[in-house]
Amino acid sequence: MTNEQLMQKSPDARLAMSLEEISKTQHIWILTDADGCVFLTSDDEDCVPIWPTTELAEYWATGDWENCNPKSISVDDWFQKWTPGLTIDDVSIAVCPNPDEAGVVMFPDVFEQELLNIINAS
Repeated sequence: MTNEQLMQKSPDARLAMSLEEISKTQHIWILTDADGCVFLTSDDEDCVPIWPTTELAEYWATGDWENCNPKSISVDDWFQKWTPGLTIDDVSIAVCPNPDEAGVVMFPDVFEQELLNIINAS
């Protein structure tokens, strides 16, 4: 399946695929620019967009975000640093957004639990 075909899937399908892929690779991809991690605003909620692969992050990085670079974060680092930090800062996660929509927006602790459920089922 190409990146374009995947990005045409529903947000829930992209979430399920993302959780599966992240559980296999043990890496989460974000985009960064000169100021740090890229943020989105979805329904008046600040979000960090994440992807399961560098290619999908790059696919999204167009227009205003074309100068952004994918950055890999290990699942261990995500659980130890990002989940607590995002929770404290009241920032959600946009899972595998495409250029037209934010994807599934989740609280960091809910995303962590969903990912742990997949990892533990493997």
